[in-house]
This record gives sequence, C-alpha cells and structure tokens, in this order.
Amino acid sequence: MVQAKLSAVKVRTADVGKYGDGAGLWLIKQSRDTGSWMLRVSVHGRLRHMGLGSIDNVGLAEARLLAGKWRAVAHAGRDPILERERERRDAARNMHTLKEVALDAFESQKAGLRLDGKPGRWFGPLQHHVIPRLGSTPVADIDQIAIRDALKPIWTTTPVVAEKALQRLGIVLRHAAALGYDVDLQAVAKARALLGPQGRQVKHIPSVPWADVPVFFRTLTDPTPVHLALRFLILTGLRSAPVRLARWDHVQDEVLTVPAELVKGGKGRTEPFRVPLSPEALTVLADAKPLARNGLIFPSPRGVALSDMGLSRHMERRGMDERPHGFRSSLRVFLAEKSCPRDVAEAILGHVYMGRVEASYQRSDLLAIRRGWLERWSRFVVTGKDRATEPSVGAEVVVLKAAVGE
Repeated sequence: MVQAKLSAVKVRTADVGKYGDGAGLWLIKQSRDTGSWMLRVSVHGRLRHMGLGSIDNVGLAEARLLAGKWRAVAHAGRDPILERERERRDAARNMHTLKEVALDAFESQKAGLRLDGKPGRWFGPLQHHVIPRLGSTPVADIDQIAIRDALKPIWTTTPVVAEKALQRLGIVLRHAAALGYDVDLQAVAKARALLGPQGRQVKHIPSVPWADVPVFFRTLTDPTPVHLALRFLILTGLRSAPVRLARWDHVQDEVLTVPAELVKGGKGRTEPFRVPLSPEALTVLADAKPLARNGLIFPSPRGVALSDMGLSRHMERRGMDERPHGFRSSLRVFLAEKSCPRDVAEAILGHVYMGRVEASYQRSDLLAIRRGWLERWSRFVVTGKDRATEPSVGAEVVVLKAAVGE
C-alpha cells in the first residue's frame, strides 16, 4: 500500500522544490503557485520519467490514480509513456469524421472507377444524402440508428439512390476498419434491417418511344455542341460520357473507338469499344468540325467537355421527362421489333452478353453486322422511314462465321 506523504493543502502552499508522495510519484513546484506531477518508474531496468500534468489541471487524488494506472502498465513490462502515446493516437484517430474517412475511401476507389471518379457519381449519394447529416460525426460513432435516420427520407422515394448510398457507406466503414478505426462493420446490415423493405420497384429512366425519335431528332437543328452531341448520341446508341468526352483522335476509318476507361465497367475493362459510324453520324462529325477545341469533338464554350447534366437539361427545358440515356432503350426496342439477333443488339449497346468461356472463343466484336443495323437505325432517325437493307439472316450467319474465322 502506498504511504501518502502529501496533502492537498501542501500541494497548494509548498514552496519551490521537489516533494515525494511515495511509489515514484513526485510533485515539482516551479513557484508557490505553479507546479506539475511526475511519475518515475523502471521499465526493463530503464528509468522513465513521465509527466502527469500540472497541478492546475490534475489534483492530488487524480495524480495518485494516474500514477497507479501507469505503474501497473510498467509492472506488465510495457513502457507507460509509449502506451499513453498510443492511446492518444487511437483517440485522435477515432475522432476523424465520417466525411474525412469517406473522402479518403473515395480516393482509394478512384483507380477502379471510370474517369477516376471525376464526374463524382460514386461519391454523389454520400455527398447529397449522408454527409449533410453525418459528415461531422466521428466515424467511430456511426451506428445503425444514425444510418437509418440519414437514409429514411429517401429509402422508399428514391430507392436506387438510397441503395447506392448504403453500399457506399459499407465501403467507407470497411475502409475505416482497415485504417484502424473502431467501427461497427455490421452497422450497414443492421440499418438495412431497421429500414425495412423499400416497397417500390426500380424506376427506369424514361425513354422516347422509338417511333417518335425522328420527331425529336428534327428539333436538334442548332450547330451547337449540345444539339450535335445529342444527335450523335442518338445515332450511335452510346452513353453520355463517351459522347461528351469523345475526341477527334478517337475517330478513324468511319469508326469511333471508345477508350476502355470510358466504357461502362471502368478500368476493369481491358478492351476499347469500336462503334461503326453511319453516314448520318459522319455528317454530325462534319458539322462539329468547326467547333473543335482542345481535341474534343463536342466542347463546351469554355473549351472543356460538356457537363454530365448539359444534355439532360436541354430535354428538361423542353418539358420532357425523358433523358438522353433513354435513347439507348429506344434503339434496343427498335432492334428487337425489327428482329435483330439478340447478341448483335447487345453488342451494339456495348453490353456484356457472353460468358467467359464463350467470349474466349467468340473474339469478334461483330463490327460489320453492327454497322448494317446502326445504318438502318440512323436512316430511320433522320428520315422517319424504315427501309430494311440489313443483311438477311442467312447473310448474317455468313458474315458472323467470317468474323470468327470459321
């Protein structure tokens, strides 16, 4: 048992000097009014002097408790000074906010995202629906209740976005755990259980019926990047990003080659996607040539790529519910109703339609066959009339066999 040698009164009134309290605890008075506590312990034969704070912040009773704690650490063979530093680091680490860790997680994910995640779609659900509510909360304090309360307002109204936000949160918490933060890795699963079923079917992006596409196409008469980009998007069946970021060096011999990183699937893809250009699509490129800036086919007035929302806003201003991505659905339905073979139709849209084994044998991208169907679609879009000049089924088989080397 430690024999106390100090009293609270003596701590306050002692003159300059060094006063022992027993078992290695010392009071160091710098003046009559100021002083500090110091613990002296031996760790593996090495004497260590550990400050325990000033007498203004740490009273005699607390100093004795701290001394007892750190003596026990030293008795266990650990350096109490290093142990205290570790505790401080852990405490500081667990004070990092969800926003800070989410941004760090986003940086670690960028290598696998299209365009290195620059459009922000990966981070968007967190940025708009989670961080405003939980961004300043220490990541270690995030639990299923906090997640539920953050996502409840959108859980049934915008279920797709809510699901993405929940999935991103799971990645952020796993990232936090890898960094050493004390987080509950089951918080997302528990939040999902608390939120319950969404009770809504996935709402698809509205699309213009394929028969009405020529009517809309004829309104795109201005020689502006937005009008030209929309015309090109409709004629090629491409997504927004490959069109907005298309460059002149992507075009050669009536083919647009979309780099792998711009194809859906991100950097996990190793092959670019070739798009055969119909005469109508080549006309759009000819009209866009005078607007070229910085190598971009459809540059914004500032000379950079059009924004992700630029094309959508044009349709929105016209009072349309449909969006540019919906033209891919218009094309797909057109192909189905015109009896285009499924594998060709899926290839036109750049979808993965084969398993790995099949793909290892069928190595053609069906460019020649896709060209015929896209030319038929383009003629219809421009004229409003469908004159079927695509190869017959028998001819398609011949072309396909030639493409795969049979």
